[in-house]
Amino acid sequence: MTAHAPREHKAHAPTHLRVAVLTVSDSRTERTDRSGRVLREGLEGAGHVVAAQALVPDEAGRIRAAVEGFLADAGVDAVITTGGTGVAPRDVTIEALAPLFEKTLPGFGELFRALSFKEVGTAAYLSRAEAGVARGKMLFLLPGSPNAVELALRELILPELPHLTGLLRRPA
Repeated sequence: MTAHAPREHKAHAPTHLRVAVLTVSDSRTERTDRSGRVLREGLEGAGHVVAAQALVPDEAGRIRAAVEGFLADAGVDAVITTGGTGVAPRDVTIEALAPLFEKTLPGFGELFRALSFKEVGTAAYLSRAEAGVARGKMLFLLPGSPNAVELALRELILPELPHLTGLLRRPA
């Protein structure tokens, strides 16, 4: 691979994607879901479409069912969740969704925590943010904090999502 390969791949990547957004929370409502709003506004501002959006409580079965529905939808290119990635007893998003990963991208969580450290200090390592491929689509598991969501979207997801989606659409 040449040094120009990532640039070339990005040049041929799809530009308008359809993304599903899931908020996981026991305390938020559609009206008070700031993190879901940050995702919607950020995605739409980048030219993407929020193809579906839902809010479910911190219950593994409900989380998994919602994401499996999004992944099964041919009109969805990627899924982003927010909430339930911490260490509290009710934080079960990782446990509910990690079994869906065909491939994990450890660098996503590593970079997210490194970027977060600059903003929140050592509390950054409390996040279990992850990303990977599930059913041939990108799946991002983000914290519930609106600031964390905005950071992940701006610095990590939006710059690479079209490229990642283009790579996943290639024939085997």
